[in-house]
Amino acid sequence: MKVLILFVFIGIAHSSIIPPQVAKQDLSAQLQELGLEDFELLKAEAAKLKVPDMVIAEGYPVEDHYITTPDGYILNVHRIPHGKSGQSNGKVAYLQHGVLASSSDWIIQGAAKSLGYILADEGYDVWMGNVRGNAYSRNHTSFNPDTDEGFWLFSWHQIGVIDVPTIIDYVLAQTGADSLYYAGHSQGTTVFYVMTSSLPEYNDKIKAHVSLAPIGFMNHMTSPLMRIMAVWEKPLNALTALIGMDEFLPSDGFLSMMIEGICQEGVGQLLCKNSLFALCGFSPKQMNTTLLPTVMAHTPAGSATKQFLHYAQEINSGKFRQYDWGTLQNIKDYKSLSLPNYDLSKITAPVYLIHSRNDWLAGEKDVERLCTGLGNCAAKLLLSDYTFNHLDFTFGIDAATLVYSKVVSIFSRH
Repeated sequence: MKVLILFVFIGIAHSSIIPPQVAKQDLSAQLQELGLEDFELLKAEAAKLKVPDMVIAEGYPVEDHYITTPDGYILNVHRIPHGKSGQSNGKVAYLQHGVLASSSDWIIQGAAKSLGYILADEGYDVWMGNVRGNAYSRNHTSFNPDTDEGFWLFSWHQIGVIDVPTIIDYVLAQTGADSLYYAGHSQGTTVFYVMTSSLPEYNDKIKAHVSLAPIGFMNHMTSPLMRIMAVWEKPLNALTALIGMDEFLPSDGFLSMMIEGICQEGVGQLLCKNSLFALCGFSPKQMNTTLLPTVMAHTPAGSATKQFLHYAQEINSGKFRQYDWGTLQNIKDYKSLSLPNYDLSKITAPVYLIHSRNDWLAGEKDVERLCTGLGNCAAKLLLSDYTFNHLDFTFGIDAATLVYSKVVSIFSRH
């Protein structure tokens, strides 16, 4: 059965994931100079350090918090209470990673270059979430993620209506604040829209929200791998359920085979084989090859297969709505044959959308539609660098100057 799915993917992949022109970029020479053996060694060493270790190594204070959701998931949240100076401005910031990612995204580039450290040095009490199913939150009070299918029966809807609200309530209780600042990347923006539209009372707990590479509607996304998943969403949904492929893991042998089968041969394949880059693409101009072993040691960080199938459904429907579980389950859950749309007009917290032209997942027209639908779209900011890609918001060389400076400025105005 797994072989069948593999052939489905390979058979419809008419173009490689990594564009051919990448081989002509300086990136190729840099990767060849590094060498595969050295790369793997550096990657293995980087993987030994978890987020708290990485923060301590940079000279910042860090705390580990474990939060149990009402449905039993145990979430590991990381806190940087202040910067190196020890001074605080009394403000609380919450950072939410994207799909296949973790809290490492917010500190991976080091001091002065990562949003977590930048905000901490500005005096913010920084909390970095990890949602159910990723490497840091792969725990449950009763389900075993390795053996129990029930652990993986969620999409990003459950993350939006359960995980993020639970974390926010915990953070506010711990800090004594009545509201906080929220910055999210990719799926970290999706779950914000789910939360504040489904639970409108949480709008009052958000001083300002900044969406980096915002994903609501996906009609105009250009990711080849996501296009493939969208075309074959229904059979893939049935087949992955049949074979028990509930977890979307980069280390899974089948997934590696699938991606390798549709990757262009050559130096670009090193990045293409990594499922996160295969999904989102990359910008050679913004790629820090020195940092690459560390990035690939921490990402992808795992997720549920249904998180991707939910996005595939969004692409096909052209709507921002809840997960399609099939007719019988939909009637049971939604009391209707029609899937409920998320009412974006209920989002009254100020939302700032920061996007880029070269983003494979957050298309310009989709971001425009999102802004139009939001109850309070405070601003839509298009980055000046036309090469900036979806992952450059966290890994890009110029992320601090092009993106994070804007986040700090926006937060300071609220």
